[in-house]
Amino acid sequence: MDYSQIFVDISLMALPLLLGVTLHEAGHAYAAYYLGDDTAKRAGRLSLNPLVHVDKVGTIIVPIAMKLLGAPFMFGWAKPVPVNVGRLRNPRRDSIIVSLAGPSANLILAVAAGFLLSIVGDMGYTQQDWAYMTLIYMVYLNCLLGVLNLLPIPPLDGGHVLMDILPLKARVEVAKIAPFGFFIVIGMLMLAPGVLMIPTRFIAGLIFGMMG
Repeated sequence: MDYSQIFVDISLMALPLLLGVTLHEAGHAYAAYYLGDDTAKRAGRLSLNPLVHVDKVGTIIVPIAMKLLGAPFMFGWAKPVPVNVGRLRNPRRDSIIVSLAGPSANLILAVAAGFLLSIVGDMGYTQQDWAYMTLIYMVYLNCLLGVLNLLPIPPLDGGHVLMDILPLKARVEVAKIAPFGFFIVIGMLMLAPGVLMIPTRFIAGLIFGMMG
């Protein structure tokens, strides 16, 4: 195993992952706040400061350990933003908006990274340069975070959206999956990691295409 290459990869992934999880959780917090729920603000989570969103284990230790162990996929998490759905002005509709705000923030960051990539490319940077490769990772990792969180499996954002659009009886049944949701996702990533990479590469390809 080439540990020198692994450490290079970790250095390239660190900033994209940190920004990705920060903006994802901040997206939930700001959306909830503007829709009437100040729970995240009172908890100190209405912020773009990574320190208030990063989970030491889920954001730092687990991804690094998986990379060092040569895992075929990456997995991690940040501190979930607290949201009181009952305080939202239109609980059912606004809950969907809050859930989608996180993945949307990741896709916006991916597009911004693609835009910056076109600029540094015009400046003469290539795949041999750290800044260029970091931006490529920024696009891919944030597309992956967006796609992953849209899976209709609670407690992921897509699972929350699914429960919000289902009738009450079906919602109760789907909610029973939540305690096992992360195990389902990990199992899926272990058995079929390509399932997420197909849409991830498609979206990243669109972004690279738009930016030339």
